[in-house]
Amino acid sequence: MAHLLMVESWVGSMSRLLPRAVREGGHEFTFLTRDLHHYLRAAPEGAAHPLLGARNVVTADTNDPDTLLTQAERLHAAFGFDGVLTSCDYYLPAVARIAGHLGLPGPGPEAVHNACRKDATRRVLADAGLPGPRFALHEEWAQLARAAREIGYPLVVKPVDLCAGMYVRRVDDEEQLADAVRALADFPVNARGQRREPAVLLEELLDGPEVSVETVSHAGAVHVVGVTDKSVGGAPAFVETGHMFPAALTPADTEAAVDTALDALKALGLTDGVVAHTEVKLTSAGPRVVEVNPRPAGNRITELVRHVTGIDLAAAFVDVALGRAPDLRRTDTGLRSAAIGFLVPDRAGTLDRLDGTHLAGEKDVLEAELAEPGRAVRAAGSNNEYLGHVMAGDPDGPGARARVEHLLSTLRTELVIR
Repeated sequence: MAHLLMVESWVGSMSRLLPRAVREGGHEFTFLTRDLHHYLRAAPEGAAHPLLGARNVVTADTNDPDTLLTQAERLHAAFGFDGVLTSCDYYLPAVARIAGHLGLPGPGPEAVHNACRKDATRRVLADAGLPGPRFALHEEWAQLARAAREIGYPLVVKPVDLCAGMYVRRVDDEEQLADAVRALADFPVNARGQRREPAVLLEELLDGPEVSVETVSHAGAVHVVGVTDKSVGGAPAFVETGHMFPAALTPADTEAAVDTALDALKALGLTDGVVAHTEVKLTSAGPRVVEVNPRPAGNRITELVRHVTGIDLAAAFVDVALGRAPDLRRTDTGLRSAAIGFLVPDRAGTLDRLDGTHLAGEKDVLEAELAEPGRAVRAAGSNNEYLGHVMAGDPDGPGARARVEHLLSTLRTELVIR
């Protein structure tokens, strides 16, 4: 039995998948957090959150890097950890630093830092000669406005250190740029209480569809699990509205996406102890990296992969955090594709009605989770405002996405926001 240190977590699906993978692997974990209430609020009423089923639950200031390192050292002396991990992007660099300091498996701290900072990713990939969008990083308005004119509108405004598409916006002129920059300035602290970097990243707007390449790296070898497609809405925001695995691409496009992701992982140094989710745009000028995320994919993509291939990426994440070879053997699951679609609100109000009882009788539905009436609703500006999702599979081919879109259309007829 191995013992892992888990430093914080998202409160979405991975906060349940990861404890399950630890437990099913025959291991245990100690959970370290600065705010237990963050997870208590995320648990169903009358139930304990799976993260709180840890062998030990310890509170410490996980937002102070030096305090966190000292606490991890003390806990390691007491418990003898075999690995350290987190599912939350905001703590990935700290976890890599802990692993390096304690001599535990994992990627290098600099590699993880560069992947988690969007501007650093751009610089590393450019220095490695990988083609990418024109970009600029500035904090002052005059420099941002000048850089935007040099790159040319339309362009994309990004924070360098947020997740889930938060405050990522398309802007078509200087007035929209000013609005986007002001909105970012009004959000100086992220959802986990960490002060944000005030610099703003500007990028050339890329055309074409977006996919993600799911990989697992161990002992210097990067294993490609597959390619997932993505649908995006909510303009001028970039809200993920659905995914399908495997992506319905030509062999040439699949190969191009995979090669681009592998080149990016190599350039960043993420070739050992990493489950990665690399987003790639298949532009008219060739594939371009959007982001490299050194952790398993969110938005239930890991479950799409599992339903089609039998590969459990959460379990693989645990294995590589322990320095062990992951089990990436494929099994015949009976499905050739699986897709998920999200119910994305386009206006604010209060959820009055959302009836999905008819989904229970649909044989191809793998999951259906919907928000309860009475919930406050905001028009979606990121991947954090969903009102639910539907997941379905296709045993014959790439028909899962069409099936999910049909099911979502039936839900929208039952959706009332007042």
